[in-house]
Amino acid sequence: MKKICFLLPLLALLALSPGPQPKRTAPVMVTLSKATLQDKIKGGWAGQVIGCTFGGPTEFKFNGTMINDYQPIPWYDGYIKKTMIENVGLYDDLYMDLTFVDVFEKKGLDAPVAEHANAFARAGYMLWHANQVGRNNILSGLKAPDSGHWLNNPHADDIDFQIEADFSGLMAPGMPNTAIQIGDPIGHIMNYGDGWYGGVFVGAMYSLAFVSNDVNYVVRESLKTIPRQSTFYQCISDVIRWHQQYPNDWKRTWFEIQRKWSDDVGCSDGVFATFNIDAKVNAAYIALGLLYGQGDYTRTMQISTRAGQDSDCNPSSAGGILGTMLGYDNIPAYWKQGLKEAEDIDFKYTTLSLNDVYSIGMKHALQVIGRNGGKVDSETVSIALQTPKTVRLEQGFTGHFPLEKWSINKLLADEYTTTFEGIGYILSGEVRPKGQTASYPYESDFVAQMEVYIDGKKQETASLPASFTRRRYDLAWKYQLPAGKHTLRLKWLNPTPDINLRLNNLIVFGDKSVLARY
Repeated sequence: MKKICFLLPLLALLALSPGPQPKRTAPVMVTLSKATLQDKIKGGWAGQVIGCTFGGPTEFKFNGTMINDYQPIPWYDGYIKKTMIENVGLYDDLYMDLTFVDVFEKKGLDAPVAEHANAFARAGYMLWHANQVGRNNILSGLKAPDSGHWLNNPHADDIDFQIEADFSGLMAPGMPNTAIQIGDPIGHIMNYGDGWYGGVFVGAMYSLAFVSNDVNYVVRESLKTIPRQSTFYQCISDVIRWHQQYPNDWKRTWFEIQRKWSDDVGCSDGVFATFNIDAKVNAAYIALGLLYGQGDYTRTMQISTRAGQDSDCNPSSAGGILGTMLGYDNIPAYWKQGLKEAEDIDFKYTTLSLNDVYSIGMKHALQVIGRNGGKVDSETVSIALQTPKTVRLEQGFTGHFPLEKWSINKLLADEYTTTFEGIGYILSGEVRPKGQTASYPYESDFVAQMEVYIDGKKQETASLPASFTRRRYDLAWKYQLPAGKHTLRLKWLNPTPDINLRLNNLIVFGDKSVLARY
């Protein structure tokens, strides 16, 4: 495999120099040909498609376990095109990215976050987890960043912005701080804390992949953008340390990740379950694939996929980062077989194809380079390199520990009352047209109105659309309650025989873990 090493000695020197760095009067400049820059942008976008397609058949089918070596994962000529036509929903990694790319293209690089939030919230695609909570919050009038804050979004630590942040790094070659600045307001539409850090980390890795061919360097330098106090930093730092300790055994490191970092806290689907869409554990699998793949595309794809859980999103990110590092032309032919047949197909819910985004991505990158101290000439670009800076500390769900989860599993007729002991809760459920047999999608203009009372005091009147694309992902939640016993009362204000309002599960949080109680 061809090595790209034009910047590594300089960057390694800058990264490893001990002590405070002297103040520079001018940034270090690096010059690339426009052809090289375009090749890397193409590699980043194509790599996402390759990884997403490859990992699609195993997505969330291997939770809390790795995918054994003997388990076949299909790959053949024509597979990408077939999947893009027949399984359009698989590419949420891409069409979510492209929502924001399209806003930048139509509204300019200074487009306010409200433009991105509205485009995202009103798009026709289906969403889950932090994305769907963020969408419902935006449609209900709650603006970013409040729409992604953990007090307003129980899924704030989920993977959502992590799988959508690729655009930020691809717009900012060699400029990780600018990539983070671009993605910051967008990431807070749907995430906070570790969920936001996932996008910060991924965006920085894309940015640095333009100027280094050393995956160890890219992973380590990108982690410098994350505050050390955060659990996200601690998790990825552990992966780096375990890679050093077990350099030839990715499965041992996988076991260490599972042992220490597999507990979910916020997500109503992941607490008390093997399912885990938490950003940091899935980011750990991205780092796992990159560190143990060591620039080998096949090995990187296999490891980041076979780690399990969100096994299409993780190789999509790893494949995109490595595709940026190698460049489109150096992605092995095996992984590009049939790709050209798919490059003119518009991604579902967009008017953009891969060929479109190759061109638009180049345009945006040139603009960002010029805005940030670089220079664009007829055949070359000069990039003002940036040393990664640590972002502000955010940490959600602090002091909240899942205590119990019990099934309610009943239709709400008019009122429901229960008691729990703790400092918070999440109530899962759904509102859907009666007789709807398919799990999704379902659509209705009806919006249920449900009053929520805690200890006799009304907390809110929740608006619950009977629409899959506009639904409130969880029916109700509340954190930071006084420790002790509480009464939860629900009252459906506008019941109708055509709509079911189902209460599924109640998750209770305490101020101490279950083990700490013994």
